[in-house]
Amino acid sequence: MTDSDGATAGADDEPEDSPALPADPDAVRDALVDWYEADHREFPWRRTEDPYAILVSEVMSQQTQLDRVVPAWEDFLDEWPTTADLAAADRADVVAFWSDHSLGYNNRAKYLHEAAGQVEDDHDGAFPEDPDGLSDLMGVGPYTANAVASFAFDNGDAVVDTNVKRVLYRAFDAPDDDDAFEEMASRLMPAGASRIWNNAIMELGGVACGKKPRCDEAGCPWREWCHAYQTGDFTAPDVPEQPSFEGSRRQFRGRIVRLLGERDEMALDALGHRIRVDYAPDGEHGREWLRGLVDDLTDDGLVETNADGDDVVVSLRR
Repeated sequence: MTDSDGATAGADDEPEDSPALPADPDAVRDALVDWYEADHREFPWRRTEDPYAILVSEVMSQQTQLDRVVPAWEDFLDEWPTTADLAAADRADVVAFWSDHSLGYNNRAKYLHEAAGQVEDDHDGAFPEDPDGLSDLMGVGPYTANAVASFAFDNGDAVVDTNVKRVLYRAFDAPDDDDAFEEMASRLMPAGASRIWNNAIMELGGVACGKKPRCDEAGCPWREWCHAYQTGDFTAPDVPEQPSFEGSRRQFRGRIVRLLGERDEMALDALGHRIRVDYAPDGEHGREWLRGLVDDLTDDGLVETNADGDDVVVSLRR
């Protein structure tokens, strides 16, 4: 909702019990945007407004460091440059690509493939342009929908990720509460400027206000207003740490998908010996453990099993 000047109605009026904005929010906004426009990390998806390319980058970035996402993103778009290309692809090939590039949960590849089909079949090849419409796509949650709406169409709400929460908590002493973060982020964002604003505030969290702050080195534009900078208290909200990938079920699920992408099918025990050197059919990491992984992948629609005499044979679902 906007007033006659195009500003967000009530953006700088602080309702009772709302987290307090700085006294001059326009100065805060201008300082951040100027800082971002002067210098920022050059990721290739920041140079496009193609919603498909941006969606791919957002999905890939969910569990992978950005410097590793860049080559995977470029390879993916070389292989499937449009939603039509991706929708027409063999899903097993898409899943195998995901696994080969160590991009996290393989079901995200399946969802991305299905989302491309929805864009082609349900939307005549054109992406929805608002968060609600984008949320209807397979595997696209509220955060990703808002990011695509912001970066592709400049039509999103304020993005609130881990970096943004940390920035608001430190800079403006925001309460460690999801609703408070959402409210403060929304009131700070200039109306109609979600693309530049969300890029800028996430850049601030990624470059200047990380777990180890680099206020002066990165030339943080909010130092004169920042509560943490003034007090020296750089604590941050508690954020659950990502479980270790090494030795995790995710790691072995990925190994299964990679192996099955190289061959048509494998017997269960043969698969077990290939993915784990200490595999023993009756051991701790034996058939029961392996069957649990295979069942998970089956539930995700990634693999299928068939009986071949006394053996269970596993293959990628085509």
